[in-house]
Amino acid sequence: MKYHIHTSIKLSVLILSSAILLLGEKKPNLIVIMTDDQGYHDVGFNGSKEIPTPYIDSIAANGVKFTDGYVSFPVCGPSRAGFITGRYQDRFGFTTNPTQDPNNETAGLPLTEDTMADVLKKVGYKSAIVGKWHLGTHPKFHPLKRGFDYFYGFLSGGHNYMPEMLTVEDITKVSKRWQWYSTKLRENHKAVELEKYLTEALTDAAIDFIDKQKNENDSPFMLFLSYNAPHTPFQATKKYLDRFEHVENWGRKRYCAMISAVDDGVGKVLEKLENENIKDNTIIFFLSDNGGPVKHASNNFPLRGAKGDLYEGGTRVPFAMQWPEKISGGIVYSNPVISLDIMATIAELAGASIDSEKALDGVNLIPFLTGEKKGKPHEYLFWRKWEQNAMAVRHQDKKIVAPKQWEKNGCELYSLKEDIKEANNIILKESPYSNKLIKHWENWNAQMKDRVFPTLGNDDWWER
Repeated sequence: MKYHIHTSIKLSVLILSSAILLLGEKKPNLIVIMTDDQGYHDVGFNGSKEIPTPYIDSIAANGVKFTDGYVSFPVCGPSRAGFITGRYQDRFGFTTNPTQDPNNETAGLPLTEDTMADVLKKVGYKSAIVGKWHLGTHPKFHPLKRGFDYFYGFLSGGHNYMPEMLTVEDITKVSKRWQWYSTKLRENHKAVELEKYLTEALTDAAIDFIDKQKNENDSPFMLFLSYNAPHTPFQATKKYLDRFEHVENWGRKRYCAMISAVDDGVGKVLEKLENENIKDNTIIFFLSDNGGPVKHASNNFPLRGAKGDLYEGGTRVPFAMQWPEKISGGIVYSNPVISLDIMATIAELAGASIDSEKALDGVNLIPFLTGEKKGKPHEYLFWRKWEQNAMAVRHQDKKIVAPKQWEKNGCELYSLKEDIKEANNIILKESPYSNKLIKHWENWNAQMKDRVFPTLGNDDWWER
């Protein structure tokens, strides 16, 4: 059983690249808009009536709403490591959130891995990340050393939103836990003073990058707009809070306001693309990096679980895309897809070759969306939490899951088509099938690595 793409991807991308050259088509731009800890239900296209998200919803309306869109881990650091490489992050030991120690040379995305920016650079793309990095704070892991041409944001996993709260020069000056939330933003390597609400500043930086690419370079570009909203701390300006005066819960009101600020930003990015006449050939993906932490005001209805869980509420996220030039609007796609597919999609479309030793676990989604390919993009999707010895496998409409210590505590089996809430454990009725899924997971797990760095929670590095 093959679980990831091997060298055959090289042949397909070379054929596609030749076809693009013959037809004179311009390579598509790519924008990935990723939120942080947004609940599955907390967007209009998944049913929210409480938080208006018209601009985010327009991406799904003008393209594709993925009902079963997943990420590769239920917490942000590993999820982002998987997304940016197109590979299960456990292949290179990124099993959990790493220590934020800026002197630790192992706590980040290994230099042996290629990022999306690395791959696209080889075929003429300019790439930017705006917002949250969370893939290593040591200088060797800096985005500008990982294929990106521009960086505006912060290196750590969380941040304050108000300008007056950013008082620490950089992460090397941190003297206590969580103080990295107060570090100044960086533009490339230089500290910059924040002059407005962080979400708005990130939107501005993204628009500036698009403007520069269109008017100075005119090369295809990739933009990773990595919002940290609505991740805690819950901080919003009066402008956005006033939209939710009717929401009584303190945390929920601010959470809603923070998503509303993101939606405004998405609208401005879409408007910029329209004004520059590049919207049609720009692929836009929107997703969250993991499920919402429901105890912190998010809503994952109708899913069970939350951020950190291998139940659906931890890994199934708001997920949509548009590409007006190639994809018709109004598609509702219900076969399982995963964030790893974004890398595989753009690599193949751009004609970028993939090193056979770094074979992708994602697939190009476009042929499945156009109907050129039938069936499901993935036969199996796998998850694990190495520290807890937890596991999950999705196969067709069935899912086996073990929240922790699966060999000791056993597994649960759910039929997601009839039981999206994962309430009716049917493992006793389907033992042979369950054993088959466990065997597939064991074969996959044998290819994975143990954790390679200290974790966020077990390293008081600032005391050293």
